Amino acid sequence: MFAITERLLLRPGWAEDAPALSRALSDERIVRNLSRVPWPYGLADAEHFLARPQEPRRPRFLICLRDRPEPIGVISIQDDIPNLGYWIARDHWGKGYATEAGRAVVALADESLRLPRLIASHATDNPASGKVLRKLGFVPTGATGWATSHARTEPIEMQLLARDGDQRAKAMAA
Repeated sequence: MFAITERLLLRPGWAEDAPALSRALSDERIVRNLSRVPWPYGLADAEHFLARPQEPRRPRFLICLRDRPEPIGVISIQDDIPNLGYWIARDHWGKGYATEAGRAVVALADESLRLPRLIASHATDNPASGKVLRKLGFVPTGATGWATSHARTEPIEMQLLARDGDQRAKAMAA
């Protein structure tokens, strides 16, 4: 499965992407906000991630600039209760790529996968990620939770957000 946006190509990962993925996730400032990523992140971790089978109802994309094949991040829908997750390499922070990729994946969730509800979360000390999620039509549920990050010594407090039919209509109108 592929998706193309104005500036990005969202594509499956291949074995030859492992070195670039490993380099991008060798940055503790990224991994500290992720609950599923080993730390330190090495080439074997990237190879294992890329070898995992793709599930059609839970797509996983490498985020690439349209004019460069090297991945700058990952975005996916995961878990039994569909959960949007993403990360962007630090050199590409603040350029709107997470929002652009998120819009494409949320549209896929709405139009092709027809998911009635999509959830997401972000570390409470990472408000930039919360801002991206709100741009995508997610709203805080009022609940918080805790997650473990391998790059932190203490649990991460997470703000939980959700997006259902009401939020989709509001986001499309905006």
